[in-house]
Formats: sequence, C-alpha cells, structure tokens
Amino acid sequence: MKKQFKLSVFFYTLMIISSHLAAQTAVHKDRPFVQEYSIKYFTPDEGLTMKKAFMDRNGTLQVITKEGLYRPHNGAFLYPGTMVADRTYLPMKDKSLSDMDVYEDQFVYLDDHAVLSNAWAGSLFIDHALSGAHLLKGGKGFSFLVSDGSRFHYYADSSLVWEGAVTGSEALDLVFDDTKNIFYILTQEKIYAFFPSERSMTEIYSGKDFTCFDLARGGRQIVIGTKDGYMRLDIASGKISGQKDNRLPWPVLTAVKEIDDHLWFGSEKGAFMLKDDGGFNYYHGERWLPGEEVVHISKGKNKEILVLTDKGLSRLVFTAQTLFDKARYYDKQVRERHIRYGFNASLVGMEKGNFNTGRLGDSDNDGLWTSMYLGGEAFRYAVTGSDEALQNVRESLDAMERLYTVNPIHGFPSRSFARRGYIEKLSDPERWQHASHPEWDWKATTSSDEAIGHVFVFGVIAELVDDQEIKEKAIRLLDELMQHIVDNDWYLIDYDGKPTLWGKWHPDYVNGFPTMVGDRKLNSSNIVAMLQTAYHFTQKEIYKKKAFMLMEEHGYLENLMRPMEEIGKAEEGTDQWAEMLSEAWNHSDDEMYFLGYWGLYRYAFNDTLKAKYKEAIIDHWEAERPEKDGLWNIFTALVAPDNFDLEEAIWYLQEYPLDLINWTVRNSHRKDIEIIAPNFRRQSTKEVLPPDELAIRRHNANRFDLDGGNDGRAESSAGDIWLLPYWMGRYLEVISEPVQE
Repeated sequence: MKKQFKLSVFFYTLMIISSHLAAQTAVHKDRPFVQEYSIKYFTPDEGLTMKKAFMDRNGTLQVITKEGLYRPHNGAFLYPGTMVADRTYLPMKDKSLSDMDVYEDQFVYLDDHAVLSNAWAGSLFIDHALSGAHLLKGGKGFSFLVSDGSRFHYYADSSLVWEGAVTGSEALDLVFDDTKNIFYILTQEKIYAFFPSERSMTEIYSGKDFTCFDLARGGRQIVIGTKDGYMRLDIASGKISGQKDNRLPWPVLTAVKEIDDHLWFGSEKGAFMLKDDGGFNYYHGERWLPGEEVVHISKGKNKEILVLTDKGLSRLVFTAQTLFDKARYYDKQVRERHIRYGFNASLVGMEKGNFNTGRLGDSDNDGLWTSMYLGGEAFRYAVTGSDEALQNVRESLDAMERLYTVNPIHGFPSRSFARRGYIEKLSDPERWQHASHPEWDWKATTSSDEAIGHVFVFGVIAELVDDQEIKEKAIRLLDELMQHIVDNDWYLIDYDGKPTLWGKWHPDYVNGFPTMVGDRKLNSSNIVAMLQTAYHFTQKEIYKKKAFMLMEEHGYLENLMRPMEEIGKAEEGTDQWAEMLSEAWNHSDDEMYFLGYWGLYRYAFNDTLKAKYKEAIIDHWEAERPEKDGLWNIFTALVAPDNFDLEEAIWYLQEYPLDLINWTVRNSHRKDIEIIAPNFRRQSTKEVLPPDELAIRRHNANRFDLDGGNDGRAESSAGDIWLLPYWMGRYLEVISEPVQE
C-alpha cells in the first residue's frame, strides 16, 4: 500500500509539474493560415450595367453587361485595374448577348438568336427563336433551358423538346441540380422545378419578395434570398427549415451562392460569407469592393471568389501564409513607403488609394510611432540577429537622436523636424520653430505620449541590442530626457521656458485630479516606469531616490495601483480640465500605460514592487480584454505568460488586413451586430469586429468605433500597428518561428 501510495504521489506530483510547465511554455505554433485580400477592377464610366462575372478553366475572366462583354485589365493587390471591352473574338462584338454561363468550365453565351460558345471548336450553336430571351442555364448532355422571363424553352440534342410558361411575376434566375437532373426557376413569389426527363414543370414553394437563390447542402436545400434576409427550403419536404434569418450585415439580398460548402451573399451594402460559427465575414467598402451594391457572385480558380458590383469587379484572393510571411510583407511595406528621415510615418494626401500620389506626412507623434516601430525592430534583431533589422534600428535611432539635437533645449525631444520653408504647408504650423541650422525647422509642444514612447524604446534597445555604439546612444538619450524632467521639477520645458501642455508629472498637477480621473493613475504609472528604466541603465541614484519620493511621499504608488474599475467621469462641479479629461475612456492613455509597463515591470526596483506592478497590469488588461488588441495581450504576456489571451492576440495578427490604406469603412448599419447602451468606455457592440472589417487604426484608437476612414487618402504604416506586437511576441516566445508543414 505504501509503495502504491508513493507511486500515486509521485505521478500526481509529476502531473502537476507537467501541467505547470505546459502553462508556462504555451506558445502559438506559427502554421499557415488563410490570408485574404482584394484585387479590384473599376468600370471605366457610369454607363455600364453589370450582370454576371465568370472564370473559365483557363483562368480567363469575363463580365457580361447590358452593353456587351468586358474583361479586367491590369489590376493587382493595391493597384486597381479597370474593365475594358472584350475583343478576344471579334465576331462577338456584334452579337446582342443577354446572358452567359459557365458550362463544363467553358463560357457559353445567349444572344437574341442562339445558345453558342467559342469552346469545343465553336461547335455549340443552338437556335432558340425565343424573342427577348435573357436567362440561360445548362443541363446534362449539352441540354439548355432558355427563358425570356415568362416563357421557357428546353433544348436537348440541339432541338427544342419542351416549352412552358409561368404566370405572375417573371423569372429572376435559374439553377440546375446535376445530381438529380432538375432545373429550378425563381420568380419574386415562387420557385418552380422543371424535370427534363418528364418534360414537366411544377411549383414547389411560394412566398414574397424573393430576389435570388441557389442550391445548398448537396442539393438537399434551396437557399432563398429576399428583401429581408434568407430562408432554407428543404426540397424533400417542400417546407422552410428553421426560421427566416435577417440578422445579416445587410438583409436586402441581391445574390446568393454556395461555394466550397460556404454560403456567400450579395446585398445592397456589400458581400458576406456565412462562417461555421454562425457569424459572417463582411466585405464592404473599397478595401474589398469597387462598389457597394453586389450584382453577382461566382467561384474563381485557386479558391478565389468573384464579386461583381455596380461599380466593377473584385477578386477576393485567399492564400496561405504564416505570421512570419506576413511580417516580411509588412517589413517591405514600411521600408518602401513609410520611412521619413528615419521616422515611421504615414503616407498622406493620396488620391483614392493610389499611394504613388501621396507624401510622407509629419506628425505630432513622430517620436512615438517611431519608438514603437523601433521597438519592434529591436525585438526582431534580438530574435533573429538580422543585419537588416540592426540597420533599421540604427537609422531610426538616428532620427530619434536628432529630435533632441535639432532644438536648443538640452534633453528636450522635439515632436518632429522638417526642412525649412514648408511650415505653412505642414500640419499645426503654429507649433513649428526655426532651428539654428538654416535648412531645418522643428516641432515644439512635446507631450507625455512622446516621452513614454522614447523611454520604452531606449530601454528595449539598451537591453537587447548588442551593438555597443547603439546601446550607448540609447542610454545617453534616456539619461538626457530624464535629467531634463528631474531638473525641471517634473515638467518638459519648451522653447518659451514654460511647461508643455501634456508634459507634466509634478505632484501638484498629478494629485490635483480627483482619484477617478485617469490622468492621475496614468502619469504616476508612467513617471515611475521612466525613473526605473533610467536607474536600471545609468545606475544614477537620483532616479531611484526620486521615484521612491514620488511613490512614498506623494502617493504615486497608490495612484498607479488604483483599480481600473474606479476610473470614470469626474463629478460635476470639479475642475473643468478634469471634467474634460474624464468625459470618456481615452485610448491614447491605454497606449501610454502599456508602453510604460515594459519599464515598470521589467526594471522594477525590487520583487515586492514587481508583484504589485503585475497586479496593476493584469487589472488593466482585464479591462481591455473586450477590445482584443494584439499589443495589449502581448504586453500582458510579459507579466503573465500563462494567463493572457494568446488566441485573441493571434486572431488580431491574422485578421489585420494586408491593405493598410485608410478606406472609408461603415458598420453602423449592420443588423448582425449587437449594439449595447452608451458607456464610459465607448464600447459600442457586445463583441468587437475583426480588424479587417474596421477602419485602419493605431493602438491609441477605439476598436469599437464602427465607422471611420477617409476615402483612401492615406496609408498607415505596419511598423507600430502590427510589427511591434508580432516581434514582441516572438521575443517573449509566445509566438514560434514559422513551422514547416
């Protein structure tokens, strides 16, 4: 018994240890996932009326319009093409084509005289003699059903073998079930079945407001699209299966198609695919489609989906890639289009998504966005030893250094700098000052956002980059910034000798806010993190002494430990500044908090403080979890590698669109999302939408804002948005290197 007991204890202990180790080493294995993007082709003018789009076995793509056949010209990801008249077969130009189909992977056409094709050596040619014919569907053995909307002709062996008609509203569409040899006919109120073997047609279902239909589930169901959602008709029973579903992104349906066991819908406001979990992938706006109203959906080659809209055609491309593959694409995007004097910058002033028409824009937060990109490159270098990453660090750190040297104030970082003579053409011209060098101007009024970003990345570089010159530069800049703040009584002092609007950490300012105002907690957390980072790398006792003074004598430790649930609106009658700052949750504050958490936790003065900081960070993370922000989750892995939302972080990284152009995006009209009551955090929906269905946003924006964008007039950099969380995840070993399948 004792031996059995000891063995039981041993195996139990082993199980506990194994479980603990498994939790500590949980990591996302970077296997290929499905990445999607869109290639768009716009109509050359407003005169084209789109009807259908198909791709044949050769990959040739044709669009039939009321004005004739068209095909896409040029077009690639981020380089939209156009639609041009198809002149491939010159005689087709003179035919009055009214419909087309893909039959045995070949194009078949309907004109006012015949069913015809250029495939099969042009041998398919069936005279139909049905005036006004505009609907065509192929059946078995080169048989075809043709209709003018009310009358139907069925042709087999090139001969007319059956005629029929429907009464009431006209036919809208035809589909064929090749397993059962049945044609189905849709009108606005009825569905008919035509049985070629019996030469008979019968009504199988009636209703109202039908708009589109298709076979589904191996021909066992017909999915009926309406002006208010869709229904599933069980063919065997002739009854609707379940209830009508109108909780769709938009319920006025214009097209439905089952492709590879997934239902695709077109509507007056975009296209969407029904997912296995009952939700939808939504494709709306010019990130995905040339126009808003979908006309037709069909299957392309290589798992592409063709979505024809009133303004042109979209090829939705689905490809397999790893997160590492995505990182390489984004690395290229940043270096080719988003480096301004070494800064991580946005392209602005673009014309409708054409980034070759844009310019590199200056920003109030050039230092902050560059700190985040620079941090990502430092993590990349630490993980891979990449010479390219090291050079990127070197160049962007040079830009960061110049923020301090381009102005005359020691230890004061400029917001940005630019060549002389363009102040009036730059944003916020009143903030710009002339440098002593006649070629340059610099931007003043630096904020606390910049300061915490600088300290974050200087610490990361000093710790992780083994190049001595780069390391020493980062520590020197860190020391100069913090000495400036300490020497100036916890303020950033601008060119005019006065504190900047936001660069304030003095106890009178910080503790002047009521406890529920977020700036009291935020500024306390940030300055302690900044002082700890400075002490860790310089070992100057003044930074440690000042930090403990703020925590012990001025309540900064109590401030930063205050639970997030206590942060809210200031009471009426308090200071107007406090009321303004606490009107709603500030997502820029989240960015500042989490950037500060690196130095707050990693460089804590002692283990007791480190445990407290961990508690504060996890409390904040718990409040942020609904946003599913990839960066906040990865930062939390720093303190709780066994207790953070790894799946949500990967979801964020995988779902972020490759297209970072700021297209206008709207979701507030959607009927498939659950809107919740207005609240302090400005969370609009019960569940946050995927990044590829939202406007492009940095981490300081509210991911619950349903609408946004600016018609493709800017392109954001992946440097701060995506590369930082990815490479930090790689460094913290919660994301693996790419796994070879």
